[in-house]
Amino acid sequence: MRANLTVILVSVLWVVSEVVLVITKRSQKSAAKAADRGSQRILWLAILVSITGGVFAASTGLGAMPGQRSVWTLVGLLLILSGLVIRWLAILTLKESFTVDIAISPGQRIIDRGIYRFIRHPSYTGSLVSFLGLAITFANWLSILVIIIPITGAFLYRVRIEEAALHQAFGEEYAGYARRTRRFVPFLFLTLL
Repeated sequence: MRANLTVILVSVLWVVSEVVLVITKRSQKSAAKAADRGSQRILWLAILVSITGGVFAASTGLGAMPGQRSVWTLVGLLLILSGLVIRWLAILTLKESFTVDIAISPGQRIIDRGIYRFIRHPSYTGSLVSFLGLAITFANWLSILVIIIPITGAFLYRVRIEEAALHQAFGEEYAGYARRTRRFVPFLFLTLL
């Protein structure tokens, strides 16, 4: 019971931090709404529907993972926290360049230091790791699929839009950066990732 309470508290802090980001880190440019092409709304909708579906799937008992639930809860909690650390490291590295919507500010530069040396979208990587952790806390294979597949799809859609905006803004400089780095997972040479 104590582990479940910890997961709930960490999840609430996670949600609060995301809401604070939405409020404080929204671009002031009106062009950002057009550049975003609804990807932020699609992402939030995918998250809401997937987590609701994951909770429902876990409640059915179908797809329960073997072993003690407390072990899965601990593994999931560690992944949630690891993902949050990765996400916030990325946000703090970008500083004022980070926005929750897709926007390029005048004078903005490509950041290729720190975690951005290896990954183009570490804040999304962190989010995906956290969502995987949340899914694992349910100790249910079906919940993992219901949560991870749509959320990953929504992030991939958003990344395509964001990378198109970055290519348009930075041209060959961004193309070169993209050739040197992976989207989400360093050293993994899959075009999807």
